[in-house]
Amino acid sequence: MTTSAADLAALVRTISDFPKPGIQFRDISTLFLDRVGLASAVDLLAATVHGPVDLVAAVEARGFAIGGALAVKLGAGLLLVRKDGKLPGATIAEDYALEYGRDRLAIHVDACAKGARVLIIDDLLATGGTALAAVRLVMRAGGVLTGARFIIDLPDLGGRAKLKDAGIDSRALMEFAGN
Repeated sequence: MTTSAADLAALVRTISDFPKPGIQFRDISTLFLDRVGLASAVDLLAATVHGPVDLVAAVEARGFAIGGALAVKLGAGLLLVRKDGKLPGATIAEDYALEYGRDRLAIHVDACAKGARVLIIDDLLATGGTALAAVRLVMRAGGVLTGARFIIDLPDLGGRAKLKDAGIDSRALMEFAGN
């Protein structure tokens, strides 16, 4: 049933000038609507993971959709990385810049056991700000990063290079040029 990355790329729609002029938004909701495409994306992402993973840290919101399925496939738990203010109870948070603004991510203080092997997952890698904030959160909680995975990479925005400079193995199923 596995489809190629090129087949999956054909399921991603581009919406111009969203959320602001000049941005080419890569919408994976169309990929998620395709049952074969969704299953293939999970299979292809899982195939890039080598070694055990205790937790898949899924970044809000589209990362949740793929993160839960990937966690099940890898036999791991799911750590939710949410926008600040969305989690009840005690949290730790990190500020970050993204390609069109600033934001803040948070996790529960007890969400990640010290030494837990954690894989970060999100739908898209752009400037790397979101992913690096998730990395900092996991490390502050005592987790050990095993890598970061994305459905889409926008290599022109430099996120993968920033993750590489931070010593994080990152991979994506597909790339789109531009922003």
